Amino acid sequence: MSTFPEPMPNEPEDSLAGEDVAPPSTDPLAPENTPAPPAEWTGEPEDPNPSSDLAAPAINGALPVGEELFREPTFDVQPQPSLTSFSEERIPHLGHVALLGLLILFGLIGTMMIVPLGLHFRIFGITSLAEAATDYRYALGSQAAQYFITFAGCLIVFPIIWRKPFFDGIHWNGETAFRRRGRLISAAVVCFFVAMINGVLMPGPANAPIDDLFKAPGAAWVLFAFGVTLAPFFEEMAFRGFLLPALCTAYDWCFEHFTGAPRRPLDEDDNPQWSLSAMIVASLLTSIPFALMHGAQTSWSLGPFLLLIFVSLVLCWVRLRTRSLAASTIVHACYNFMLFSFMLLGTGGFKHLDKM
Repeated sequence: MSTFPEPMPNEPEDSLAGEDVAPPSTDPLAPENTPAPPAEWTGEPEDPNPSSDLAAPAINGALPVGEELFREPTFDVQPQPSLTSFSEERIPHLGHVALLGLLILFGLIGTMMIVPLGLHFRIFGITSLAEAATDYRYALGSQAAQYFITFAGCLIVFPIIWRKPFFDGIHWNGETAFRRRGRLISAAVVCFFVAMINGVLMPGPANAPIDDLFKAPGAAWVLFAFGVTLAPFFEEMAFRGFLLPALCTAYDWCFEHFTGAPRRPLDEDDNPQWSLSAMIVASLLTSIPFALMHGAQTSWSLGPFLLLIFVSLVLCWVRLRTRSLAASTIVHACYNFMLFSFMLLGTGGFKHLDKM
């Protein structure tokens, strides 16, 4: 019997059967026993934060140490309450009408400074305010000066407030008016015939204040030019460009807030859209001050006053139907042109004003 112990079967952790496993070397100069040289010897940078081969486990969902430095920052964006932007503002509104009134007041003050200056230099040979008050050149000149001062202020102030050009804010839309010029002239013809019928059924006073202006030499021609150019433009800008749309917006705004109705959206051009009832009420409210403004010229006669109400309603309808202030301005100018032309023919070229 051999005295040596019998070999035991290999365990799973042992090396594979048949392979010789070399015992660890005890030689201090062996490669595996030689320490790694310092970094300054090899030229490689040292790792200031040596880490183990295995990443540190995350604790409570936190990132392992070092990884959070490379993670992209995330920001929690809180939803902000929606605010009405400038593009959602319905313009013009009553606040803009009040501002227009302030600019008209500045224009009046400017005119009151210009008239004394003209008297000082004896323009047209007039030296007193009493003479200037009855002279058509001073009357129309001061009114034109007020128009231009006010208009200049509008061109400066409103584009800053609206953040859009002035003519876009008042819905000028000249191209629309040009395309429909035939229908617009027809509307002016209708107003002219109504004026002729009104003159027969409900004639105005024989000696109206406006008739006195026509009697001065050359005044009729100046009034003719003024009545078909400056007057229609500035009157339409004030009444149909500002007041009418502002009243429409105010009516719908009140209806929305008192009834809880949804807000009417703007159209594709950022212009307000109004209800039918708003347009009807606003047209009536706009026509009353328009007629009152001309009432003094006809001694507040009922016939001319009702005619002015009718003409204003037609102008409001044209403005709202076409969404173009240029359209109502064309109708207004054509209507005035027909009236002055009829007067021109009836007086032999303004030579026989007693026939008026």
